[in-house]
Amino acid sequence: MSDQKLADNLPSVPFGPHRLSRLIVGGNPFVANSHFSEQMNREMAEYFTPDKIVDTLERCLDVGINTFQGRGDYHRILYYLELLRRRGRKIQFIAQTASEMHDIHHNIRVIAAFGAEGIYFHGTATDKFWLEGKIDRVADYLKTIRDTGARVGMAAHIPEIFDYVEERGWDLDFYMTPFYNVARRPRESAVITGRFQEEEFNEEDPSRICRFIQATSKMCLAYKILACSRRCDTQETVRAAFRWAFARIKPGDCVVVGMYPRDLDQPRLNVQYTLEAIQAAEKEWVTLA
Repeated sequence: MSDQKLADNLPSVPFGPHRLSRLIVGGNPFVANSHFSEQMNREMAEYFTPDKIVDTLERCLDVGINTFQGRGDYHRILYYLELLRRRGRKIQFIAQTASEMHDIHHNIRVIAAFGAEGIYFHGTATDKFWLEGKIDRVADYLKTIRDTGARVGMAAHIPEIFDYVEERGWDLDFYMTPFYNVARRPRESAVITGRFQEEEFNEEDPSRICRFIQATSKMCLAYKILACSRRCDTQETVRAAFRWAFARIKPGDCVVVGMYPRDLDQPRLNVQYTLEAIQAAEKEWVTLA
């Protein structure tokens, strides 16, 4: 199948006035945050020069991936997206707040001014507020996002946070829902600390978050579906992970997958797996009580 045919066949779903491809390219590899090992972090940092990042985003666009999810930091991600625009191309942007900024409300306004279609509050920061008993402070940041006109989202890693927010009907449009709870131990993003930290990837986690995904009427952007490379031993393993995910998320949801195309044309392969998985999900939908 040609690149153009892949692009034409990749479904999209409404996102306010926009439409998101059901496969979104994630930004962690671009900032050398593998969640896998120090060695992979170093390899990603060496591979992903600014030009290579823009090449990867262009390749995603070529095969129909019309949306990128990444950090809203000023010296990396916004710069890379600007370089893409200088090449005459543009990809939609779902932006994460950058927790290292001294004023997150200002960070939100800068991201919105750059043109992000959606902004969500950083999951690691959400987890911290939860553990400190201050989770309601997150709602203040969501209000700032709403004021910018961007679509409003929230991430977390602790499943109970989503339950809490959903039960209280917070004003948001989408959830960033990870398949794995990596916050069982105190942690900080490696992008902020510069240090790799071991994380737990428990087998029961994906079903737990998929129950929430099915229960909420809000759009969910599911990420870590490949357990941060732990489900990438073979391409058949990757294909099976896509199939598992799409059989358990809603038809209006998307998956976010980081891509590291050093050795393989991952954008093309992942679009192929997405198309196969969406087709299979029509017959293999799994309802989680």
